[in-house]
Amino acid sequence: MSTISSSLLAASAAIVLLLGLAHLAYTFVGPKLLPRDRELQVRMQEVSPVITRQTTMWKAWIGFNASHSFGLILFGAVYGYLALAHGDFVFGSFFLLALGFMLLLGYVFLAARYFFRIPFRGVLLATVLYAVAVALRQV
Repeated sequence: MSTISSSLLAASAAIVLLLGLAHLAYTFVGPKLLPRDRELQVRMQEVSPVITRQTTMWKAWIGFNASHSFGLILFGAVYGYLALAHGDFVFGSFFLLALGFMLLLGYVFLAARYFFRIPFRGVLLATVLYAVAVALRQV
């Protein structure tokens, strides 16, 4: 049961890792995260947020997308590694299991509310695999 649980947790982490890597690539390469309205991008490059004039909405947009990707990549890499190399440790830590589950639930909420179908389905699948892995380990 522990091998199956570790594999399911690693699969969950791999999905999140792949979503993060794809999002990072889309942030810096190609048009996928560009506005369809070219004028909007121009305005975002000219306008600063209220908090500071040291950046623009466009730079903030790029930074937020990249940092979001880094969070996904970190989760996927750390939990994937722990599942495969230190399964007893991660499954023995209520803190790590709860933290990972809460983060995934947060991503499910954000994806359902603010994203689109593909990331929503991806994080939902990752969350289900994570929950099944934890449940099987408890048996």
